Amino acid sequence: MTSRRGFLQTSAALLSASAAFSQTKKVIAYVGAYSSPQGPEGSRGRGSGIHMFEMNSASGVLTAKEVFESDINPVWLEVNSDRSRLYSANEVSNGSVSAFAVDRASGRLTLLNRVGSGGEGPTHLSIHPSGKWVLVANYAAGKVAVLPILQDGKLGEASDVQEDHGAPGPPRATSAPEGSFAISGHDHPHAHMVQADPSGRFVLAADLGLDCIVVWKFDAAEGKLSDPERAALPPGDGPRHFVFHPNGRRLYSLQEEASTLVTFDFDPSTGRLTARQTISTLPKSFRGTNFTSGIRISPDARFIYISNRLHDSIAWFPIAKDGTLRFGGEEWTRGDYPRSLTIDPSGNFLFSCNQRGDAVTSFRINRQTGALAFTGHYTPVGTPSILTFL
Repeated sequence: MTSRRGFLQTSAALLSASAAFSQTKKVIAYVGAYSSPQGPEGSRGRGSGIHMFEMNSASGVLTAKEVFESDINPVWLEVNSDRSRLYSANEVSNGSVSAFAVDRASGRLTLLNRVGSGGEGPTHLSIHPSGKWVLVANYAAGKVAVLPILQDGKLGEASDVQEDHGAPGPPRATSAPEGSFAISGHDHPHAHMVQADPSGRFVLAADLGLDCIVVWKFDAAEGKLSDPERAALPPGDGPRHFVFHPNGRRLYSLQEEASTLVTFDFDPSTGRLTARQTISTLPKSFRGTNFTSGIRISPDARFIYISNRLHDSIAWFPIAKDGTLRFGGEEWTRGDYPRSLTIDPSGNFLFSCNQRGDAVTSFRINRQTGALAFTGHYTPVGTPSILTFL
């Protein structure tokens, strides 16, 4: 008969073994890279398409497993909720979106189909909370499109395409730091990101050229956008990307040319955005030119992380109970021109896709303070744009 002490010792051993197993669990990650002569900022892409890795959950190390070759710049990747499909925005002049079937055991991708993105130069896509629609932001065309997800995971032709209209903002940002020469995208409308609110009732798009976030009502049965309203940002500031707080009542917008974060209250019943706070993404002593790029919220919703290009840093911001932010600190990316950043599902590691440095760098997250510590690991990928996890 097993004694109570023996039972406890056995249980502790099993728990310890389980913890050790979970700490070394491998997680699949995909990196989309510029892979075409039509690369970023007029340069040639040096990637090969979609690169697949295994991440060691104890160390954050990425191990190369396979490359799914593509020469059409798969610059943004999204995996659906049941991890059976991956969708890619392909940033070329004749923009397209690709649908892939995912083998959940191995992570291998099989191309299902490819359809037009509804405009030139798509830079971002997201999946509607219903799982029935892919939303695409076509940067070069200034258009947002809705693509139906068919029962087999393939994509149908666009059910709706909306083009942004209006006079672009000035070339220099109102809120830029002293000495800034950041000029980007104020020649005409540029839809840079599109995503539904957590309820799925509204679809929001950041238009960098028009200095606003456009909010549409969304018909989730028909895949139609209607009744657009705009939340204005300061002229020339250039909203690029945003994230929702999990409570669905706050939104954090990142401005590319101003290097600012704006905290908005979001009314989930009307879709209205109300600005509450603006804070710089840079240290107080900074003078000069910087372009922000990526923004993420930690899985526990305690911190916002953003990436600065040219300053080549990742800054973190603790979130107060009232949703406002304060500058928490910064860490050098160990790479050049971070295009995006991603937090792994556990919330323990952050990865920076360093576009001009041809490498992904990884950082361990202090879950209490938000601070980042470089792991020492560089993962070579030519002109990486986005990393996402299966």
